[in-house]
Amino acid sequence: MMDIVRKVAYRAFGLNIFSDIPLPELPQVNLAEIQMNIEIRKTDLKSLWSELSIPNRHFVVKEDLIMFQVPETAIFLIQNGREIFVSPFEGSKDDQIRLYILGTCMGALLMQRKSLPLHGSAIVIDGKAYAIVGDSGAGKSTLASAFLKKGYQLLSDDVIPVTLSENNIPIVTPAYPQQKLWIESLDQFGIDSNSLRPIIDRETKFAVPVSTQFSDELMPLAGVFELVKTDRDEIDILPIQKLQRLHTLFNHTYRNFIIARSGLMEWHFNTSTKIISNIELYKVRRPTSRFTAHELVDLILAKIHKGEKIT
Repeated sequence: MMDIVRKVAYRAFGLNIFSDIPLPELPQVNLAEIQMNIEIRKTDLKSLWSELSIPNRHFVVKEDLIMFQVPETAIFLIQNGREIFVSPFEGSKDDQIRLYILGTCMGALLMQRKSLPLHGSAIVIDGKAYAIVGDSGAGKSTLASAFLKKGYQLLSDDVIPVTLSENNIPIVTPAYPQQKLWIESLDQFGIDSNSLRPIIDRETKFAVPVSTQFSDELMPLAGVFELVKTDRDEIDILPIQKLQRLHTLFNHTYRNFIIARSGLMEWHFNTSTKIISNIELYKVRRPTSRFTAHELVDLILAKIHKGEKIT
């Protein structure tokens, strides 16, 4: 009974989350009025990790079970798309534990629930969702923030849950109202970092609340823009065609190494095939020599609104 009293209910990723670990980034909901979808709680996983893990490997992946260890932080267990267990190490920091709960753990749990998690930021334009994907450091959150500066709304930052409707229309589910931005981007947008919380071990990257510019509605996914850094001086926006469209979705699925080891390759392929038949995909090459986020917003909006060929 005491354990139930300590739990707090949150709403994120389209799920009702009961947690005995505080998650201040997430909107709270009334514990008594909702039905639980997933549970997050602390427990001791050391024995299970010793039993299942392989030396020098940080992940254990089975069909309905994923475990991983972050040295000096915690052991994490995600199973059956319903439970996340956390076994913190002595001296670990709560901020870093939450970083993995809301990132890798949620990405893995979404896959277990057959929701395809893209790695990037999703924004709302004219009642439709557009995903900005790319490798780490490509500038996904910075570009999304430039859209917010233009008055558009955020759906997700980091993990983008995509499911299919009954008519196989891809749908993006809102995550939670926060971005993660580097200090250089904050400076470009004129945002004071003094009042923001730095992300652990990334002291020049900050958590930025965006509650007033967050959409909590499901949105149809209309397009994916893959952001790529280049040494060229010019910006290019080029269509991604044929089989490369499938490769793009796979490459930018969150923690995609989990897919095959969880027995989800057929599901991922079938889902991706249906998604790409309903969306546009573009590669956006941006120069690293200057700050281009505002230019990119204008060019992407022109591509969306007018279908202009941009080179």
